Amino acid sequence: MTEMSYLDGNMLDGPLRELFAVDLSAATGRCEHCGMLGPMAALRVYSHAPGLVGRCPNCTSVMLRLVRSPDRAWLDLRGTTFLQVPMPLDQPHPGPL
Repeated sequence: MTEMSYLDGNMLDGPLRELFAVDLSAATGRCEHCGMLGPMAALRVYSHAPGLVGRCPNCTSVMLRLVRSPDRAWLDLRGTTFLQVPMPLDQPHPGPL
């Protein structure tokens, strides 16, 4: 892979906040490729494409892709085995589905 400059995963907060009601930069994700577990804020985010690409800071595999158009967004988390999202304690817990 050619070395390119990147931003840290904290820059995903604004774009992802448009889609979700919680702060996903504090969420924990696991890389599907190497198994590294860490906050989404630790991702290396590349913005040189039509969207944002978040790569694992350990193995550089793609964990997240986010593309926006004026009327929709595409979020691809195929490189992330799970996303653990911290929930505020003051929000009511919904009942079982």
